[in-house]
Amino acid sequence: MTTQEIDKELWAVRLAERAAGFLEKPAVRIAVPIFVTLIALVVLHELSEHVKWADVKADVANTHWTVLAIALGWTCFSFLSLSMYDVFAVQSVAKGEVPLTVAGMAGASGYAVSNCLGFSYITGTAIRYRIYASLGLDLSRVAGVIATSWIAFWSGLVLLLGILFTFHPDGISKILPISDTTETVIGLGLLAALAALFLWLAKGGRKLAYGGFGFNLPGGKLAGLLTLAAIGDLFGASMVLYTLLPNDLGVGYPYFFTIFIGAIAVGILSHAPGGIGAFEATLIAGLGASGRSDVIAALLLYRLVYTFLPFVVASLAIAVASALTHRHHISGAATWIYRAIRPIVPMVAAGVTAVAGIILLVSGALPSSSQSLGVLRDVLPLSFVEASHLAGSTVGVLLILVSRGLFRKLYRAWVVAMLLMVAGCVASLTKGLDTHEAIGMLVSTAVLATFRDAFYRVSGASIFRLNIPWLVSVIALLAVIFWIGLFAYSHVEYQNALWWEFAWSSDASRFLRSSLVVAVIVGVVAVNSLFGREIPQPVRTEIPPVVERLALESEDTEAQISLTGDKQFLIAPDDSAFLAYADTGNALISKGEPVGDEKTGKQLIWQLREMADKEGKLCAFYSVSTKYLPTFLDLGLSILKIGEVARVPLKDFSLDGKSRKRFRQAKNRAEREGYVFEIIPKEKLAPILPELRKVSDDWLENKAGAEKGFALGGFDDEYLSYFDHAVLRNGDTGQIVAFANLFQSGHKFELSLDLMRYEPDSPSFVMDALFAEMMSWGAEQGFQWFSLGAAPFSGIENRQLASFWNRVGGFVYEHGEQFYHFEGLRSFKQKFDPEWSPNYLASPGGLAAPRILYEVNVLVSGGLRGLTK
Repeated sequence: MTTQEIDKELWAVRLAERAAGFLEKPAVRIAVPIFVTLIALVVLHELSEHVKWADVKADVANTHWTVLAIALGWTCFSFLSLSMYDVFAVQSVAKGEVPLTVAGMAGASGYAVSNCLGFSYITGTAIRYRIYASLGLDLSRVAGVIATSWIAFWSGLVLLLGILFTFHPDGISKILPISDTTETVIGLGLLAALAALFLWLAKGGRKLAYGGFGFNLPGGKLAGLLTLAAIGDLFGASMVLYTLLPNDLGVGYPYFFTIFIGAIAVGILSHAPGGIGAFEATLIAGLGASGRSDVIAALLLYRLVYTFLPFVVASLAIAVASALTHRHHISGAATWIYRAIRPIVPMVAAGVTAVAGIILLVSGALPSSSQSLGVLRDVLPLSFVEASHLAGSTVGVLLILVSRGLFRKLYRAWVVAMLLMVAGCVASLTKGLDTHEAIGMLVSTAVLATFRDAFYRVSGASIFRLNIPWLVSVIALLAVIFWIGLFAYSHVEYQNALWWEFAWSSDASRFLRSSLVVAVIVGVVAVNSLFGREIPQPVRTEIPPVVERLALESEDTEAQISLTGDKQFLIAPDDSAFLAYADTGNALISKGEPVGDEKTGKQLIWQLREMADKEGKLCAFYSVSTKYLPTFLDLGLSILKIGEVARVPLKDFSLDGKSRKRFRQAKNRAEREGYVFEIIPKEKLAPILPELRKVSDDWLENKAGAEKGFALGGFDDEYLSYFDHAVLRNGDTGQIVAFANLFQSGHKFELSLDLMRYEPDSPSFVMDALFAEMMSWGAEQGFQWFSLGAAPFSGIENRQLASFWNRVGGFVYEHGEQFYHFEGLRSFKQKFDPEWSPNYLASPGGLAAPRILYEVNVLVSGGLRGLTK
């Protein structure tokens, strides 16, 4: 194939990357949630303007224990219903493959974590995906369990709203500015649609699928049970808060339920952990409860009972299971349970750390106990207490920031978090004798200590670097905590002097100073996270002699692309094999498969996979054959066909025949016009390299492109010096008008080429002539095969039962002709009657495949700048 065609082979990846970039605009992803959170906080501030923190504390203290017990009972009911989502969904999608007890406990634990934290990467979806994938469910069935649960949730919500709209009980009309008749019609429509869905499912055998990526839908009975679980979830969660609200609020349950659902939606949109701030503002505004300290107290207790307490219970349960596992005291069903919850250990650890940080920050934002400060006054100097208060807030924000490192299983993050919690414990005691807070820090440290084995990655990346979802969540959370401080000191009139006031009673001043320090820390982290990513730049590496020897001896000519100098190498201890790979910062990607001894090559594949895992990076093997597919499957990687490679048998090769007429005519015309074909041995290459460089530079300038890398070679003197070169000279002037470096495998098994360039103003037939001459020369030299390279997306089945990614590739192949001649390229190679072999990408499953292809594109294009160009 021509170099123009080679340059276009990654078009589809570029197109997918551009589409993803359009949908993933950072400004939009940051601005919308923060804007919603700020609006909610402004509203919350206005609604609670006349409420004092002392009154809220008093209302919390005066809440009767029976009310708390009832609220706790409704919490248990809600979480029992939540666990039923997974129990019934597993029976529908993967019956008999996951114990129902495990499904229920895993579902309840996952929701306890996600309800409390609310981070984008720590959601119920991500948690449950990891749980069920660890139990052997493939991507389609895991997606089926999650999708079935979502369908159940919406079924329950539609049923409840349909009933409310149909019978429009007292209070609903205050929310919906429509007539009773319209409301009834809407309600009946919702109920009719739900009934139609149940009747459709009742027939059985229903399946939701697209491109082979699908799952079985529940039957009528199971769908009914799932809907009941959703009703139990929604009813139980709403009743927790409804029980805690004051009796004299005068709001009926139907009206309250509608406001409750709306508050949840706004909380999700805010992207703050647990929707904190936005949820409260929506409820207070919707219930018309502005200025009521008892309502704020009820919301605070709701957070403690429904979000914080289940998270604590789940965290402690997982910690106990982890500790017992280390002591080898669990077996049977308990082993299954721990196997199910083990994947969410890093999430729980991240949550425990984040909660510990939140406690320290909230404590620093609220007034200290005057009694405790009185005790400290007799023991410690004021300057020490002031410094401890500042240190406590600093430790708090650092714990929140380092939680993402724990989520990524980084060992350094675990060490830093342990040290920070110890420091937080000391700061809690020295800033105000907060013994409960100090005990909480110690318990958090103990829980984190039991998870030690989960943190094994030693990535060199900063543990305080956040991605956009985490950054947005942290900013939204800190905005809420800052508002809490403003609310607590709303009775203090702001003055510039507050910043410099140091006194035992100056809690407001300490809050302002610590908030400034927290803002500076987060600002530095934000700038570093958004603009400080280090993208490895291509740097020429020294080619070890063993790599050179094995690459040139290999029967696969693609092994010689390892000599480009832009890759790193894993070399077997006995020098019998090597694996070439590149580090993108996010992934370790091998170009091709191991070169050398096959048995040793399998060990190198495992070594690269383990290295990537320890560094917290993806691992993939780009452009591989069927040789090592069983090993890739053992690694848990998914196999994606990305095209086919064409090889022409050179035994009895001839340019005769209709299909090769174009090349035969080009060769004959070149001979008639005096062009001379020549093979220049690598030993005699140095004197003509300047002339080859001029041809290459002219070609690049005409293409307005840049040198490629990783999967393609560029014009580099050291790289080209490894190969003989085929050139076509103008017979009259002796000028080289076209050239190609030749890949010649060991034992003359295969002949191929990499760089193939020509003078832009040379006759149009020179490249075809050079191509024909090289194949004829290879046949004369006794080579068995001539590799024409890959045809992207060729041979991919686009059928109804094919995999999702195969159908995407097939769609691009069929409908992408306006961008790149996929079919034309395959037809061009087919003229030589080649034998086609599949070309694969082995990568993690799910959505990792397009991400890996994007990373490959970055490597090929020489970084993001080259990709953009």
